[in-house]
Amino acid sequence: MIRITELRLPVDHAPEAVEAAILKRLNLPAKDLISFEVFKRSYDARKNVALSFIYTVDLSVKNEEAILKQFDGDIHIRPSPDTSYHFKAKAPESIAAGKSLRPVVIGFGPCGIFAALVLAQMGFKPIVLERGKKVRERTQDTWGLWRKNVLNPESNVQFGEGGAGTFSDGKLWSQIKDPKFYGRKVINEFVKAGAPAEILYVAKPHIGTFRLVGVVEKMRQEIIELGGEIRFSQKVIGFDIQNEQITGVKIEGHEDLPATHVVLALGHSARDTFHALHEAGVFMEAKPFSVGFRIEHPQSLIDKARLGPHAGNELIGAADYKLVHHAKNGRSVYSFCMCPGGTVVAASSEPNRVVTNGMSQYSRNERNANAGIVVGITPDDFPGGPLAGIEFQRTLESKAFELGGGTYEAPGQLVGDFLEGKASTEFGSVLPSYKPGVHLTDLAQSLPAYAIEAIREALPVFEKQIKGFSMKDAVLTGVETRTSSPLRIPRGPNFQSLNIKGLYPAGEGAGYAGGILSAGVDGIKVAEALALDYLSK
Repeated sequence: MIRITELRLPVDHAPEAVEAAILKRLNLPAKDLISFEVFKRSYDARKNVALSFIYTVDLSVKNEEAILKQFDGDIHIRPSPDTSYHFKAKAPESIAAGKSLRPVVIGFGPCGIFAALVLAQMGFKPIVLERGKKVRERTQDTWGLWRKNVLNPESNVQFGEGGAGTFSDGKLWSQIKDPKFYGRKVINEFVKAGAPAEILYVAKPHIGTFRLVGVVEKMRQEIIELGGEIRFSQKVIGFDIQNEQITGVKIEGHEDLPATHVVLALGHSARDTFHALHEAGVFMEAKPFSVGFRIEHPQSLIDKARLGPHAGNELIGAADYKLVHHAKNGRSVYSFCMCPGGTVVAASSEPNRVVTNGMSQYSRNERNANAGIVVGITPDDFPGGPLAGIEFQRTLESKAFELGGGTYEAPGQLVGDFLEGKASTEFGSVLPSYKPGVHLTDLAQSLPAYAIEAIREALPVFEKQIKGFSMKDAVLTGVETRTSSPLRIPRGPNFQSLNIKGLYPAGEGAGYAGGILSAGVDGIKVAEALALDYLSK
């Protein structure tokens, strides 16, 4: 097939205009175009140009070799790469006969889902252990915190089927290098499970929370139909290791489960499991992460600043942003997990602690835009070993609980008051979306002084990029501490732990992903490595 890039059309073009543009670009008669499909569609909304879509299309034509030769040297007309997925292994018959130990996947977030799915598709019939509940039961428990101030430590935004990504914007793009197009496999599986087909080609695809629920359920069902098993409410509390080889896992309230191949798809908030791994002698190390606040503005303000005269155009939707500032004190301040037309959500997983995150539905039509405004920190800021970052997070989350009034309300402050260094007493034109509620206070008490100093410096700088960003009535809500895992479980080229054979650290919790897409990709890579090792025994 042939790939054409940089094919521009007005956003309000007729459906047949794409085909006409292909024919014109190649100077090709219609009878020679066999078929085409859109691989990617982005938009150009610069204020000084006409609003347009930019297409990348793959097409099948007659006399393909002659056409490629005709346009030799044109960087926008080239052979299409092979983006299809090719399985690396097939399970031995002993798995199907029940004569061999099945691989175990701990955690059923994006990484665990794709590790289990690919293993199941290769015939390995994985056993998945998920400490939380099925996604719909979990949703009810999550609403219990948001509406009734009641936290379930085992079923919340962090724990349960679908992982933390279920309560997010459902972003499906990443900056990871992906030469084998594993990301395409991830997105294809989501579409097969009921996600909107447009995520296959839009430049910044997302699904949204409510749609993710149904998608996750269908993926679970496929794993089960292929012989896999999903065990909910089964928390791993220990590991059996003999001669530097994993031999089984300990499950709270259940018998030990023998296993020689275990995928650790934990997510970044499985703090007790990290402690169990550390006690078992699994090598791990502290890593950098970031802490800060959620900031909320009217979505209309962001649209106007980013899209100018194109703001409000339904064909391009709500605008997003990405901001970075290097502060004078050496800290980097940046926007994180920006959620257009979304809400700030309570993301606590431990009693008497407050954590925030952002979430959007597929429509992205809520009143406010929100994003994390966070400051990078390193292990030098929390010395004490590989688990020290967890205690650093806990200290900030406990302080936020206290500042919020001790009821799971979050501490908040207006940007104008934050910049002036005084406590807020009443909301202005921007009303916070966080539930169960926001308690106005002085957020300077909630983060280390270097983080407060850096954020205060960054907000006026961001104003120069997005007019209104430092508006006095914008709301800061604290605290954002779960930007990524505070530790890494290093692995070798075989994807196994450096000192425990058969243990496969994977995804966000192990420090190898950040977001749904990269976690899914890592799950696929680990599943392949596990399968190949299994067959080599």
